[in-house]
Amino acid sequence: MIVDSINSKILKCLQQNARLSNAEIGRQVGISSPAVSERIKKMEDLGIIEGYKTIVSPFEIGYQLKAIITLRAFMGKLKPFLEKVKTYDEVINCYRITGDENIVMEVVLKNQKHLEAFIDQLISYGESKTQIVLSRVVKQKEVIPIK
Repeated sequence: MIVDSINSKILKCLQQNARLSNAEIGRQVGISSPAVSERIKKMEDLGIIEGYKTIVSPFEIGYQLKAIITLRAFMGKLKPFLEKVKTYDEVINCYRITGDENIVMEVVLKNQKHLEAFIDQLISYGESKTQIVLSRVVKQKEVIPIK
């Protein structure tokens, strides 16, 4: 499916506010509410729209530290780690990367002791480096540029 101009407008509306009603989206893009619903359903079925989510502030629910941790996996440990990392509640983003390290993770932790315990879990998989996040400079962008 090629994203036509109407679907593009619908996607822009949803990226700005995924809670908009189909009627409101229809008013903004110039089609009926049922037509919006049909187009959204088709884009969901095709995987163009992957889902909807609520973003929670980790700091407001008790996580006082955010860290970026890179991991240089030991020989033969990368694949087991790629499965294990999915089970860590602390990991909010994880990427396999090029370069000296194999993995970069964004993690949230309750305190320094929690950080230490988390790092201890990584030791058997490889060498890690940790940077504590001081502040956010650019808000996370979930918006994909749509032409």
